[in-house]
Amino acid sequence: MSTAIPPCPKCQSEYAYEDRNLWVCPECAYEWNEDTAADNALDVKDANGNPLQDGDFVTLIKDLKVKGSSSTAKIGTKVKINRLVDGDHNIDCKIEGIGPMMLKSEFVKKA
Repeated sequence: MSTAIPPCPKCQSEYAYEDRNLWVCPECAYEWNEDTAADNALDVKDANGNPLQDGDFVTLIKDLKVKGSSSTAKIGTKVKINRLVDGDHNIDCKIEGIGPMMLKSEFVKKA
């Protein structure tokens, strides 16, 4: 194993530490080794099939009702992707005026 501490592939935390033959992230509890770190990258695509990455800007292509609120995220709202996550809603972001949200990639297009 190399001596450089790699960032967590899941949450990009810089506080990972080595435990025997694995790297461990204390923030999200993800464990990986250097051989499989490249294989675990998420393959998330927008509504048009363009690949998305952490830090990309996307635009909403549909009005989305905010669960538990009377707010609506309007079509055309530009959003920065904080991180991509695995699951039903795979974009973790913050929408101006609404707050932190998780979006499905099928409702956004790359800006």
